[in-house]
Amino acid sequence: MVFLNGEFIEKNQAHISVMDRGFLFGDGVYEVIPVYNNKIFRLNKHLLRLQTSLDSVKIKNPYNSKEWGDILSKLLGFYNNQEQSIYLQISRGVSDKRKHSFNDLTPTVYIESSPLLTKTKQALQAGFAAITQPDIRWHRCDIKSTSLLVNVMYSQQAKEKNVEEVILHRDNQVTEGATSNVFIIKNGMLFTHPTSIHILSGITRDLVLESAKACHIPIKETSFSMSKLNTADELWISSSTREIMPITQVDGKLINCGNIGNVWGCVYDYYQSLKNA
Repeated sequence: MVFLNGEFIEKNQAHISVMDRGFLFGDGVYEVIPVYNNKIFRLNKHLLRLQTSLDSVKIKNPYNSKEWGDILSKLLGFYNNQEQSIYLQISRGVSDKRKHSFNDLTPTVYIESSPLLTKTKQALQAGFAAITQPDIRWHRCDIKSTSLLVNVMYSQQAKEKNVEEVILHRDNQVTEGATSNVFIIKNGMLFTHPTSIHILSGITRDLVLESAKACHIPIKETSFSMSKLNTADELWISSSTREIMPITQVDGKLINCGNIGNVWGCVYDYYQSLKNA
């Protein structure tokens, strides 16, 4: 079952108009929300980020916080899995003509949920590989927009290279991954790009920082260079589906001789405790 414009229906029965601006222009925003133990994780924070994205592109939020909560809870009632990943998308709506400018429209709302299959700690400890590419995206990466063509092409590169992620850099400074935030540990300090128009500040990113503070790791939210990435003691990426994933190889070169390091374990364990709180 999925939710589409006020109705819960079978997924194969869900249809939108060919004049929907989400279909024609990628004119919309989205959220991905994890569910642990049948509990929607940090819903208010996700709804706040959704509101920020909607405000940035001038789409009216069709529901208030309580209504969103009720819709998502009812949708989850159709699933037996305790661990879920909710995908929520809002497009500007259906227009009578294909034109770049827009009038006031009724937003199109689509929500689906699928099993959330996270890796075990043991599997993560093997480490993963990434490649790097110049960050050629637009200058409003802080908006969780459905216009993801560049990210799609980066992800396809990762698939073809048989690596986990593409780490992006702009003017020799690391920004984020194609579908993740990036962290390094250097001399006992955690570095990550500050929140700005050049990254999408993930909810999981905030949880990584919260977990690092609980582990008494000093944090510096500042940009860092590609050379600092390559000489890091530890390198991680984070997203709602990956959680905190150690990267031990970049562009075919080992990070910390291929070892995940000692800091990641504490941060990972604390993150797990937040999920179960």
